[in-house]
Amino acid sequence: MSTAQLDSPRLDFAGSAVNRELTPERKIDLLRQMIRIRRFEQAALKYYNAGKMNGFLHLYIGQEAVATGTISLCGENDHVITAYRDHGHALAVGMDMNSCMAEMYGKQTGCSKGKGGSMHFFAPDKNYWGGHGIVGGQTPLGLGLAYGLKYLGREGCCLCYLGDGAVNQGAFHESLNLAALFDLPVIYVIENNGYSMGTSQKRSSAYRGCLAQRAEAYDMEWDVIDGSDLYEVRAKTHIAMERARKEHRPSILEISTYRYYGHSVADANAKKYRSPEEIENYKQNHDPITLFRKRLIEEGIITDEQADQIAKEASEEAAAACRFADESPAPTIPDIMTDVYWETDNQTPASRIGHHFFND
Repeated sequence: MSTAQLDSPRLDFAGSAVNRELTPERKIDLLRQMIRIRRFEQAALKYYNAGKMNGFLHLYIGQEAVATGTISLCGENDHVITAYRDHGHALAVGMDMNSCMAEMYGKQTGCSKGKGGSMHFFAPDKNYWGGHGIVGGQTPLGLGLAYGLKYLGREGCCLCYLGDGAVNQGAFHESLNLAALFDLPVIYVIENNGYSMGTSQKRSSAYRGCLAQRAEAYDMEWDVIDGSDLYEVRAKTHIAMERARKEHRPSILEISTYRYYGHSVADANAKKYRSPEEIENYKQNHDPITLFRKRLIEEGIITDEQADQIAKEASEEAAAACRFADESPAPTIPDIMTDVYWETDNQTPASRIGHHFFND
């Protein structure tokens, strides 16, 4: 999706059934969630540049309404899995800033005990299954989560996120084929920020109208969503989630969004393959936080002063998380032998059977 497409007239989804259910307090909470994600990312960028973190850092700044809007619809039997740009989803499912920041610092108090880093956040207790560094590698895993839900007879679905660059991976197409054949409750959410690393969508993918339209080849439902409009994200995603939960039918949702920074912090050409005017247009006219804040003020739900206070509190929370991470202990050498297999860590009978792991 280009910013030109985003500039076209849009419907007002505030009156959709799922959005009419939102209380004023819940709407404010959604704004707070987006702001918390952005402040967390800004703090992470600051201390990454200060040398506090190693590895890659894929920022979610500009895309906050996607994770916040979709995950706000999840219930106890819904599951979430994503790629390496995973911080926003982690905070949206309810992970705390401290454990997330500590993970990026490589500390023992991190959500993956300092062994995964930025790309591998996990919270099984919150039905959050990562955080995966292999492009498209999470798509068959999301399919498996959906298969498990159907097999167990649970009314739920899996939200499986991927970037626009991952739509050409073979594993993704194999997953679509099985999802349609087996009628599995999975929703593949393409977070289309327009660039596969540093390559524009038109140069990296063959398509007619949009990427989601590929679903037709697999007899699947699809839709395109404006990722700067939280109300639209919720309204259209809810339809797909109910289809998955009630009918066990998969879908592809293409959510047009934008990232302010490069593919990762290591992307030295981020301002060369995109014009300054393009980036500024998104910031000024399509920023999801600015738009939702303005909308809530117009609805009389919040004041400028209250919104500023929420932003201030989010900044303080992110700063505290950085202090927590900095002061946390590093993993020890013996820690390298833990968290390899669940059976071994818990000394189950299966852990004493070698061929349980390596069947020759």
